[in-house]
Amino acid sequence: MFLSACTLDVAAPGPGPAVELVRPSSELPSTSPARTSAKAHVELGNIYLRADRNGVALDEARIAIAADSSYAPAHLLMAMVYANQEQFSMARPSFEEAARLAPGDPVINNAYGWFLCSQGQENMGLPRLELAARNPYYQTPTRAWTNAGLCLLRKKDDAAAEERFLRAIQADASNVAALVYLANIAYRTDRLMRAKQWIDNAQQQIQRADVEVLWLATRIEKKLGNNDVVQAYGKKMRSEFPGSNEYQLYLQGKFE
Repeated sequence: MFLSACTLDVAAPGPGPAVELVRPSSELPSTSPARTSAKAHVELGNIYLRADRNGVALDEARIAIAADSSYAPAHLLMAMVYANQEQFSMARPSFEEAARLAPGDPVINNAYGWFLCSQGQENMGLPRLELAARNPYYQTPTRAWTNAGLCLLRKKDDAAAEERFLRAIQADASNVAALVYLANIAYRTDRLMRAKQWIDNAQQQIQRADVEVLWLATRIEKKLGNNDVVQAYGKKMRSEFPGSNEYQLYLQGKFE
């Protein structure tokens, strides 16, 4: 889930003064040997985290914090490890410390914002996600816009979620997740041609669609009355995902 970051003054997330939008802390030059050491251990820890070696990643986070406890990405790394392990009560203080040390860091705001949303605190998480998305130094604003859309889906606000997913694909037209969510919203609101456009665009971006994407595409085509396309998707699911729940629903004719 969490492997999923000129200056402007804007409203801060939640109460408090304006937050200065700054570069991600990991991109700033080291100012001391301690910071250089902490940065190196965080970089290594992130590699381990992406490889699902959570224990080693946690060790690297601890070493980095011991070297320089003021280095915000070290606390973020620790928070991400705990979040991946679903130890949410242990993740929270590390997220909070990272955000305290670097309140304008877009990588931290994106990760912490999504953490808050995932914990049912959408109204606290959304401002952080949008702060990250609007930061001109953030290299991947599409991630933060996508997370904001997901956060709004949790609030059952389809219209606002759709607007964030549109922003996500404006930032990166190849964002498959945002395209699929747009297709899903359009399908649920009976804008079938728009849903077809989004799901077709999503499938053009990936070499092999997963079964959830194929099933959504099948249901859209079924509602449009394109039975030949529906049968083609059915054959594809039978070939690639014969044991899936989606293919069983297809065989039973349960498209809704």
